[in-house]
Amino acid sequence: MGKYKEIYFIGIGGIGMSAIARYYKARGYRVSGYDRTPSELTHELESEGIDIHYEDDTAYVPKDIAGTLVVYTPAIPQDMGELAYVREHGYKVVKRSRILGEISEGQRCLAISGTHGKTTTSTLLAHIFQSSGEGCSAFLGGISRNYDTNLLTSGNNVIVAEADEFDRSFLQLHPETAVITAMDADHLDIYSDLEHVKAAFKEFASQVSGTVIAKLGLDITAEDTHARIMRYSFDNPEADFFASDLIPDKCGYFTFTLNGPSASIKGCRMGIPGWVNVENGVAAAAVALTYGLEPEKIKEALASFQGVKRRFEIHVNTPACAYIDDYAHHPKEISTAVSSIREMFPGRRLTAIFQPHLYTRTRDFADEFAHALSSVDKLVLLDIYPAREEPIPGVTSEIIFDKVTAPEKVLLKKEQLMEYLENEPVDVLITFGAGNIDRFISPITGLLEKRLQDSASQA
Repeated sequence: MGKYKEIYFIGIGGIGMSAIARYYKARGYRVSGYDRTPSELTHELESEGIDIHYEDDTAYVPKDIAGTLVVYTPAIPQDMGELAYVREHGYKVVKRSRILGEISEGQRCLAISGTHGKTTTSTLLAHIFQSSGEGCSAFLGGISRNYDTNLLTSGNNVIVAEADEFDRSFLQLHPETAVITAMDADHLDIYSDLEHVKAAFKEFASQVSGTVIAKLGLDITAEDTHARIMRYSFDNPEADFFASDLIPDKCGYFTFTLNGPSASIKGCRMGIPGWVNVENGVAAAAVALTYGLEPEKIKEALASFQGVKRRFEIHVNTPACAYIDDYAHHPKEISTAVSSIREMFPGRRLTAIFQPHLYTRTRDFADEFAHALSSVDKLVLLDIYPAREEPIPGVTSEIIFDKVTAPEKVLLKKEQLMEYLENEPVDVLITFGAGNIDRFISPITGLLEKRLQDSASQA
């Protein structure tokens, strides 16, 4: 990196790209970039001194070809004007995943992979290291609520990295320790089928030098890696790491005993609710124990963890009304979230608002989405968020909607949502999706809080 003075990011507003942009800005490089639309994250980057523009315009590309490294996200279309320009004019152009691989090279890399759960688990692991005083640098796939950022930096050589399977990005990493949380079918536009997904995770496991900590039941064996293999589970004592003595309170927060091969930590409590977060906590604690952190420090960190923005994030929680937002955009993630909500709020009426993400994912998992969403009391289904994709003939939200068997369902354009909710009674509400459904979090929260205030004033 010594010959480069400026790092230019194409797709700088992405959660992974922005963490790397912040990293190089902190190291004294000139950092700038392009993104398609402004967002809360791009505004934050701009406030930190990073120049960002929102037009595909080569005039913004730094002119010092030899002194500029261009980093791009594979979510950017290959025919995008600026990307074509830098390739044609001799700039050094690399994918985001390669840069993360280079940053972690020679470091003690602790990587969290899996088709679900990796963002919360990696953010929790980073918090355990920070809270314990050990410290780490961390590149996260979400905004930590403890630190209000997706990047942590430290003077030591420990890196916590979210290892993303999209576009096989995680194969750029060679971790000391790695977690594998799930190996479900996803990103079939990249992998084509489940067997290729599993093969990629097995290849990732083969690149781990120390310990692979895989969720109990995943097909990772000694044939796949020379690393030691250990297992974790929510509550199955057949695993090396698991929770026992589980006691939920009325708001869904668990206390439990964390069990490992060399330590049982009694009286643990997760700082965020839901059984799935106990499972994420077991995985993160397994890495921390394997590394050698003190059990009592781990226990304290689990309790003080505030979660990740848009990961099972509670915005309203009263006996009259509750609202949760979640990034879930895969059927398995939705099913898990609904299960946790049902346990937190037994007997209450659950309404889900879901914005499908990508035409290919909608096409490939229409039946599975319909099955997962049929477990709510009412579904509000929005139109597909296309992200990087062009429309596919015949693929609309209706192919999910028609198969949903929930007691009530309605199909809306996102522009109709707030007007619809004005007159919609809400008991427990959850918004699901990885697109721009997050733009509705603040308006929905405001609407429900005003409704609660009006009720209180009339009482």
